[in-house]
Amino acid sequence: MENTAIKNKEGFIELDVRSLKGNFLLGILKKAKSLKLGEGIKVIQNFEPIPLYSTMENIGFVSETERLADASYAVYFYRTEVKEASDVELPLKPIVMPKFAEIDKAIADLSVNFWDNIWNKKNPAIELKTKLLLSLTNAVGSGRIKQATRELIKSYYLGTSVAEFDELFSLIIWNQGNGHFASEIAQSPLFKSYLTIKNAEKKGISKKEIMAVLTETFGEKNPETGFNK
Repeated sequence: MENTAIKNKEGFIELDVRSLKGNFLLGILKKAKSLKLGEGIKVIQNFEPIPLYSTMENIGFVSETERLADASYAVYFYRTEVKEASDVELPLKPIVMPKFAEIDKAIADLSVNFWDNIWNKKNPAIELKTKLLLSLTNAVGSGRIKQATRELIKSYYLGTSVAEFDELFSLIIWNQGNGHFASEIAQSPLFKSYLTIKNAEKKGISKKEIMAVLTETFGEKNPETGFNK
């Protein structure tokens, strides 16, 4: 990704996140939001940080990417606007890529580009909300409750209703069985996040407030749902 408007890159604040094991996105965003118009940061990572592009664009940055001699990436983010993130910015962005990079940088590059093709595809045939629900049910069938919980939160953010979740969990009971639901799902973070949404909406709590609770309760700090270890 390149933008010829970026100048004075040598003076950008450098953030080398190659050695970080947890969620480096939050630290980058905190620093980026403090920058003024015309200022920028240089992010160095073992793989191309594709999920970061749209996040930074949503708060007013353009970017330019360089491949370094050691196969790492340097991405220059330059602030052209000061704005709030748009409503299309999904919560719980993927942060597991550094773990792939610990094994092999090429695997991390392949994985992040695969993610981009599936979840960041322009004009997809299947809308993103539906993809997330399909991914949720597939994750439940495979026993990946951590992933399923994150997909539920993201699909709610994109507009999935409580009525749709009601039918979704009915389908899970139908396909997985009452016993499986009782022993594996009913006390899981997946079902707890669903109940959090349902009970909060009954009380008339706003979606913005509900999302704040969901991302805090079932985000990276929660060992059952997060990857920040």
